Amino acid sequence: MVDVLDNKRAATRFRILVEIAERQPAVSQGEIAEEVGVTSQAVSEYIRELVEDGFVDKEGRSRYRVTNEGVDWLFQASDDVRRFADHVTEDILDAMSEDAYIATDDIEEGDTVSLTVEDGLLHASPGSEGPATGVATTDAAAGTDVGVTSFEGVIDLEPGSVTVLQVPAVRSGGSRAVDSDTVADVCADADLIAAAGIEAVVALERADVDPDITFAVGDVAADAAERGLAVTVLATTDVVGRVTDVLRDGDVSYEVFESRE
Repeated sequence: MVDVLDNKRAATRFRILVEIAERQPAVSQGEIAEEVGVTSQAVSEYIRELVEDGFVDKEGRSRYRVTNEGVDWLFQASDDVRRFADHVTEDILDAMSEDAYIATDDIEEGDTVSLTVEDGLLHASPGSEGPATGVATTDAAAGTDVGVTSFEGVIDLEPGSVTVLQVPAVRSGGSRAVDSDTVADVCADADLIAAAGIEAVVALERADVDPDITFAVGDVAADAAERGLAVTVLATTDVVGRVTDVLRDGDVSYEVFESRE
């Protein structure tokens, strides 16, 4: 293992080799010294060692090239840095970060809480029974927001899905060509109802259904499904592709149906 974070000399050696790789074959030791923050004499000494170790070939005055062995060492050292950075961001900073949850009951600062998703929103309950837990950073009454940190586990969440009903464009009959009973039925059990396109909005109005969302429908539907919600989208044929493209890119489960009378 090559740990370039173990000491300053190893880190400087890594940075100088990176600078050579970026500038090769014409290498200015003065420019590297300025970039790395050491003297030109120190850069010269490091380069001499890199040549001796077989990581750099000297091709002439101020002309150097990183060898295959040097490239391999850079890859290995970069992997070490990446693993350390991942450890910091995923294991340390994530645990130290603070998110807001809705308190399901009265909570006191310092309490261990169980974390869940209900109706697409994050909730915190007193106790540690759930698969995901955290520690409250604030006092909170039931129904108010509470800060939570020191997360452990994974929130148990069943992904939702999206049902897309195509509505003909106005030139092909528009909302008048839609079966209102079908619209009402497919919206009956939906947690979120969205309309993309004027014809879709009117089709919902004719079925006596109020849409929750009428813009950025693909993004909202994908986000809602990821939070476990069942989403129904009415989309005019002209724009349905924009919605399904977002769902497909987000790896969201969806089905598309026609809604003609």
